[in-house]
Amino acid sequence: MIIITGATGQLGRGVVERLLTRLPADRIGVSVRDPLKAQDLVDLGVRVRQGEFDDPASLAHAFEGASQVLIVSGPADARPHRTAIEAATAAGAKRVLYTSHMGANPASPFVPMPSHAETEQDLAASGVAFTALRNGFYATTAVHFVRQALQSGTLVAPEDGPVSWTAHADLAEVAAVALTEEGRLDGITPPLTGPESLDLADAAAIAADLTGREITRVTVPDEEWVAGMVSHGTPEQQARFLLGMFEASRKGEFAEVGPALGELLGRQPTTLRELLAATLTN
Repeated sequence: MIIITGATGQLGRGVVERLLTRLPADRIGVSVRDPLKAQDLVDLGVRVRQGEFDDPASLAHAFEGASQVLIVSGPADARPHRTAIEAATAAGAKRVLYTSHMGANPASPFVPMPSHAETEQDLAASGVAFTALRNGFYATTAVHFVRQALQSGTLVAPEDGPVSWTAHADLAEVAAVALTEEGRLDGITPPLTGPESLDLADAAAIAADLTGREITRVTVPDEEWVAGMVSHGTPEQQARFLLGMFEASRKGEFAEVGPALGELLGRQPTTLRELLAATLTN
């Protein structure tokens, strides 16, 4: 039995869908906050149980009989992930997998990155085999910024740096490979990244080319941007959380382009242009 957490989210659902092409449905289980949102998986024969990272008893039930557990990372806090690792090992899982990040770094200004680094340490100390999937930065973030910019004609944000934007679908496919092909991905993986490193000006230029609409990239000072976000209703804590992403990208924390994802997929990973073409022109 392979258990996937967060199976109603974009990445978790993608992993389950790809596992269903590789395994019988009765060998797949999911742990979700709201089982009603996973009724379609029940209909396919997947075992669906309620489980939450802050409720160890629910995880014990959700992980029952697991041979492997894939923990899809949630909050920017290592403690809930530690609870899930402990629940997986207590359930008898022989291997625990975790969706980490290429930028995992205790000193990163982007809050999720120290959390990922801490969880990787917890996995190494767990006493069972583990895989930390160092996923590239989700390309949906770039798509979000571009969608907003298409409405106003300007992409207003702090100074950023190049990012190897990576498609959820590609990462879901590789997670399914890791779960079903023994020995392909053990320990902390190399960066699983998209094929090129682009900043937001590059993303805006691609979107403008695809849509025929002009987009101007406007760079604003960090504090001015935070103040603007707050004035439009974003809590300051959330605005500063997002600012950390820009600060980390300026330091090059998300810029590496590695070959591992393409080698595992057996093809070039999806480009940002391909993703934007699929989402902006439909």
